[in-house]
Amino acid sequence: MSSSPPPGWYRDPSFPLTERWWDGTAWTDHRRQPEQPVPPVVQPQPQPPVGKGPGRTKVVALAVAGAVVVAGAVTGGVLVLGKDGDGGGKTRTTTASPTPDAEGSDSPTPTKPATASPTGDPAVVVDGLNGITFPILDGWVDGDGSAEDDAVLVTDGGIYDCPGDNGLCRRGTVISRTVTGSSETSPKALAENDIEDAANDAYDRDELDRRPYNGITGHEVVGSGSVAVAGRAGYFVRWRVTTGAGPGGYVQSLVFPSSIGSEAPVLVRFALDAGDDGPPVDDIDRIVKGIRPVDDADTGGGVGSSLGPS
Repeated sequence: MSSSPPPGWYRDPSFPLTERWWDGTAWTDHRRQPEQPVPPVVQPQPQPPVGKGPGRTKVVALAVAGAVVVAGAVTGGVLVLGKDGDGGGKTRTTTASPTPDAEGSDSPTPTKPATASPTGDPAVVVDGLNGITFPILDGWVDGDGSAEDDAVLVTDGGIYDCPGDNGLCRRGTVISRTVTGSSETSPKALAENDIEDAANDAYDRDELDRRPYNGITGHEVVGSGSVAVAGRAGYFVRWRVTTGAGPGGYVQSLVFPSSIGSEAPVLVRFALDAGDDGPPVDDIDRIVKGIRPVDDADTGGGVGSSLGPS
């Protein structure tokens, strides 16, 4: 049986250069810059989750505006939705929070990054941050290790030379993030606010200001509406984008409440190339329908499913 350390300032498992207040039973949201060398945390430190990324093989350059912790998450991701002055990226960072000890209370014990399948099931990818699993369809593989920030799934078969500016592109990517840093909680408003950024991140400019597809030349809304995801009421918006080079593609922003912790909204982005070499666009619906809570494999959901209580 382990005993919880007393209340006090300890090294933040998420940000080792800062201190975070432990109230004796759980981490709080209070942080500070230490005036003295940061004392060691009571238990070993967690390893940060492997970085992943959207639409193309790249690391998106994003300005960190602040750290907002999602209560109850296993590991953390921060995303401030909304458009900046040039319609570009968003503020995001990552963090981690305690896991329950043997007696069911939170304590400063290490957390593990999300793995492809902690249960050994090769058919799903586990997003431990948001407490959900994603089905691995034919033609898709686990996004872990793909160098795509926050990717849970990527298309099998690697990458190809982009049709526009120099660079390497990927046929399809699915990313999963937690929405924080915003007072907006409506899945509809959040999805509608995110879709343009999702399209730009996937098909317009990369972090080196190159245009791998010679930029987006237009878009068409091909779908939107309420959707049940893992038993929760969500909303999606899907665009078909055209580009200056290549066949363009499909992007979708899907938002629904998490079933764990503070029930913060979960954002799932899809980016699939159009054309003969792209994955079937129906894969988006199949993946959404297959999203499940990690502790309830029988929970239904997906496009066209009946909405249950939110």
